[in-house]
Amino acid sequence: MNNEIEPGENLDSEQVYNAANGGPAPVTRRSRNRVLLAAAAIVLFAGGAALGTALPDPKESPAYKSLTGEKSTIEIERDAALSSYASLKGKYDTLENGMASRESKVGARETEVGEADAAVKTAEAAVKAREDAVTGAEKAKAARTVGDGTWTVGTDIEPGTYRAAAEVGSTCYWGIYRSGSNGNDIIENDIPGGGRPVVTLSAGQDFNSTRCGKWEKQ
Repeated sequence: MNNEIEPGENLDSEQVYNAANGGPAPVTRRSRNRVLLAAAAIVLFAGGAALGTALPDPKESPAYKSLTGEKSTIEIERDAALSSYASLKGKYDTLENGMASRESKVGARETEVGEADAAVKTAEAAVKAREDAVTGAEKAKAARTVGDGTWTVGTDIEPGTYRAAAEVGSTCYWGIYRSGSNGNDIIENDIPGGGRPVVTLSAGQDFNSTRCGKWEKQ
């Protein structure tokens, strides 16, 4: 033990003697302070230990239990929301796939309709061409067809050979006259009485057909 006497310490005679002859160390102010600090530390340690054992468990508090219940509820709601989302996502994917399939079918159908429209237009064009051809043929035939009446060859009808379009009756009469003679200058005439008579007409002539029907140029 350090028996040195601190400066400023006031010791009695016994303490001085002991300090000088190796006796018990005098109780100085420094040693007292050390003892007091040690005692305070022991008291604080003991108090802390006692305080620690005396504090309640926070997990047993109503607030903790309430928060735990809320957490459990939120987790249940979260799981339900995730399940609902997965279900909706599956339905959405199904609808999207169905829409893609329908769009593909619609596209194919539009292609078919376009092809059908093109085919219809082609057919209409062909029909129009045939109609035009028939109409042209009919017009050409009409231009080469002569009915009952008096016609000037080269003006009203074309020169050429004409034949009755059908069997004539017994009352059929035809005559060829010099143009401008008003039927007085007869070149040729006939009452065939049947069959399909044939006449040859030239420019400068008049042709008369009575009850003979149609004549067609050959």
